[in-house]
Amino acid sequence: MCRRLLLALALCLPMASHAEAPPAFADAPPPPAMNLRVATFNVSLHGERTGELAERLAGDDAKARQIAAIIQMQRPDVLLLNEFDYDEGERAAELFQRRYLEVAQSGQEPIRYEYRYLAPVNTGVPSGLDLDRNGATGGEGRERGNDAWGYGLYPGQFGMLVLSRYPIEREQARSFRMLRWSTLPDASAPIAPETGKPYYPAEVWAQLRLSSKSHWDLPIRTPLGRIHLLAAHPTPPIFAGPERRNAHRNFDEIRLWAEYISPGDKPWLCDDDGRCGPLSADARFVIAGDMNADPIDGNGLPGAITQLLDHPRVLKSPAARSEGGAEAPQTGASAAHRGPPAEDTAAFHPSSGNLRVDYVLPSRGFRLVNQGVFWPRTGEPGAEWVEASDHRMVWADISNE
Repeated sequence: MCRRLLLALALCLPMASHAEAPPAFADAPPPPAMNLRVATFNVSLHGERTGELAERLAGDDAKARQIAAIIQMQRPDVLLLNEFDYDEGERAAELFQRRYLEVAQSGQEPIRYEYRYLAPVNTGVPSGLDLDRNGATGGEGRERGNDAWGYGLYPGQFGMLVLSRYPIEREQARSFRMLRWSTLPDASAPIAPETGKPYYPAEVWAQLRLSSKSHWDLPIRTPLGRIHLLAAHPTPPIFAGPERRNAHRNFDEIRLWAEYISPGDKPWLCDDDGRCGPLSADARFVIAGDMNADPIDGNGLPGAITQLLDHPRVLKSPAARSEGGAEAPQTGASAAHRGPPAEDTAAFHPSSGNLRVDYVLPSRGFRLVNQGVFWPRTGEPGAEWVEASDHRMVWADISNE
């Protein structure tokens, strides 16, 4: 309540529902000691068919209650949820907010987000092309998913949802869902090792979309001023053949944000509304999402995530850490990993091990006040909730310099 009152006094903005166009921004000075918490959380709230998630949330879903309890405990101001199924009527998002977040879970205080953003994603959308080169187009189950623009069993599976306490400038939002992979200069196109030739035929390569879900630039009016939330969820660099097509796509999906925050004319960098060019040089941003790339371990192409970690516009800071990650058993692939376990953000199958794949990366122009990975030690409050997803929430508290 105090934070809401501060916002009202500083910005003089009326409250509005998420569906309304945001009011005009008032250039009032922000409160001097205000911090903003930005978080990303792959919640793994998806079904096996269209509408299944909404059906589950209309009942009493134990997994959703645990996810909501984590959010209520950590209380981010701006939150990206990866792997939250998209539906055009926003029914699943509405149910999750009203029945789970706005209801006390496991003794936590309810939390309300006045604004949300969700939009179509490429997952499960048929491409009409034989992308896995099995001699057929579409089909059922995994074969159908392999030939979608982004892997998924139905349109909207593994979608994205952004929740915010502060107004999202929807009319200024940019989406790069339709951007073709081949338009990226020097794209990391997969090569068939048995022939040494491009894995994708030229007519297919020319049509392929780069983003496996979507890439969103969402301007948000906060007490710190206008920030750009750069949200994405690149494909995992596995589930492919020796050509490693998903690893190459993961690398270039991450590179898209590196290009977007870099200077230059870039006439090829056009969003889904036809607006071309990168983010302005004076814009402040936070990159957030499950990037499916560990800087040291895992199956990604070398240097994938360092395209962002080492970018000159990204604030240099140590990795977020947790005590729970540090104490997690180091078995299977984890035992051979070189990265610090305390920096891991996901607990995968022993064949992959625990990895650092989720990131909240503020730009220069902010001060990093605090950050962390929500992964409590055994026996600590909230430790019983983390198994609701194979990922952990990553958060960062930022302020103006």
